[in-house]
This record gives sequence, structure tokens and C-alpha cells, in this order.
Amino acid sequence: MPKKLRVGIIGAGNIATTAHLPAYQKLTDIVEVVAIADIVPERAKDAAEKFGIPSYFASVEELMANVDVDYIDICTWTAAHAPVCIAAAKAGKHILCEKPLAATLEQGLAMEKAVKEAGVQFMIAVVTRYGAQQIKFRELYEEGVFGEIYAAKTMYVRRRGTPQGWFTDKEMAGGGPVLDIGVHAIDRTWYLMDRPKPVSVSAETSYRIGDFKTKGIERWKPFDMGKGVFDTEDSATVFFRFEGGKTMMAEIAWAINGPQIATTQLFGSKAGCTFDPLTIYGEDEEGYLSDTTPEITPNNHFEEEIRHFVECLNEGKTPISPMEDAVTVQRMLDGIYRSAAEHKEVTI
Repeated sequence: MPKKLRVGIIGAGNIATTAHLPAYQKLTDIVEVVAIADIVPERAKDAAEKFGIPSYFASVEELMANVDVDYIDICTWTAAHAPVCIAAAKAGKHILCEKPLAATLEQGLAMEKAVKEAGVQFMIAVVTRYGAQQIKFRELYEEGVFGEIYAAKTMYVRRRGTPQGWFTDKEMAGGGPVLDIGVHAIDRTWYLMDRPKPVSVSAETSYRIGDFKTKGIERWKPFDMGKGVFDTEDSATVFFRFEGGKTMMAEIAWAINGPQIATTQLFGSKAGCTFDPLTIYGEDEEGYLSDTTPEITPNNHFEEEIRHFVECLNEGKTPISPMEDAVTVQRMLDGIYRSAAEHKEVTI
């Protein structure tokens, strides 16, 4: 019978209390949250009381010194991912880490080094890989339905959706919408393209709208408002080249004067698709063009993600979103900012 694992949560903010912890409450047969830590102890205490967690602490080090856990689930702001991950790895704990991997490529590489040296398991929490539509797509792709996926377009665009607090502080967040929501669109699309090796990227970022005062808009506020800094981009337009002549176009925005849209298109040699719902554009058995929508039962992405990691730890399997992928995507994100700064295509 699989072992019931024990997890310690680091960070008692929004992603922990609205996504990870509710998911853990649905998975009590395979995993138990035994402790939570936050640099603001009152936040950790509040979360512990709300979710019935036995212990709370002020740091990952304090948690690991007092409670035995199998793995650490990192739910902090982006710049804190590296120090928490490195501390957990050195203590021999497996790691589940919220996206993006890190605030900078250098931090991400330091995390990779610590995880490899410790020999622990690591999984990046890129939740859209674990949605029912994405799982169904992968099944159909493995069956050969799409042929070779050679091109893709993805958009994650908000008209006025810039969060407040630490999200707009580059020192804490690493960047703006590229690292916050762009990572979802780019990671999912790259994964569904079967992870082609990135070669180069050409991108531009815009800082033209900034800290808008648009009436009738309620901006999302995190638990930690940070220092009130606003030095991140509004939007980005991106073009990736991969080995084998494959390409991806991406548009990402927190704020832009256009319609709000989130979509992904994949183009294969036999068929293509769009999502929400998953619709396949191909040919039927008689050779006519066909549009088909497979019947898919929706799932909770966060529950699926955590269940997958627990299964991997119990069965000694590599997760479908391992450190290798996290570092590659971090290189792609880093390339976006380098290209935009130099106003030219750069190698990845």
C-alpha cells in the first residue's frame, strides 16, 4: 500500500490558501499537511487554524527542525523560491515548487544545482499541464492523431488585470506578466508541442500603461503588499524558434487596450487543435475536413498536480514537470527579457 506522505507548506498567502490547501483537503487519503510556515507568523497561524494544520512556524528551517516531513511545498513570492528550495534540498526533503521556477535564471540554476547535489525529487507546479483537456490532448498525441506539432500560438491577455503589491516589484517577482501568467501559456504550449529544444527568441515588452487608475476596476491584492514598487512590464509580444523549424508565438499582458483573451492553438502535420473546449481540426475517415470535440470530464488541476507528485514520490517516477523542464522554461523567459532589452533576436 502506498505510503501516506507528510508535507510542510512554505508561504501562507493566496496561492496556498485558495489553491494548494483546498486541494490537500481533498487528498487526505494520500497526503497530510502537518505544518505551515510564513515569514509573518500570524499568517501561518491563521492558515493553520482555518485548515486544521497541527503546527505553524516562521521559516522553512524552523519547520524542518521541528516536524518530520517528506516534502516541502513552496508557495512564496517568486524571489523566495530559491532560498527555500535550497534549504529544503540540503535537508534532504523533496520539493514541489509553484511556478515560475525563480525570479532570475541565476536563481533557477542555483536551485537545480542544490537539487541535483542532494539527490531529491523536484517538481515545478505548472498547473495547466494537469488539466483534463491537456491530459486528453497528450493521449491523442501519443496515439498519432496530430502528427508532428510544428507551430503554435498562445495568448494570455488581460485588458486591465495588473495585480498590486509584490507582483509589480521586479526584485520580489522577477518580472511582470511574463513570469506571472505568461509562464502558464508558454509552459503549457511548449509541453504540448512535445518540448522541442528552444533555439532563439525575439520579443518586445511594453511599459506604457503602468500603474493605471482606470475607474470601475478592482485590482487584485495579495496578502503581502510589499514595498509599493511598480517597475514591471504591462505586456510582451514573443516569437520563439525551436530545433526542426518549429515555432511559437505568444502574447502576454496584464494591461493592454484590447479584448481579454486566453487561448492556445496547436498546428500539427495531421491535425491541429484549440482549447476550452478541446476542439480538433483534421480530416474524417473519408478525407473531408472535420471539427471534433472529444467528451472530457473536467478535473481540479491543483488536485491532479499534487496527486501526481505524491504518486511519483511513492513509485520512484519522474514527474511530467521535472526540474529539467523548469530550467528550460526559465531560460525561455530569461530570453524574452534579454531580447526586449536589446531589441533583437537572442539565442537561448
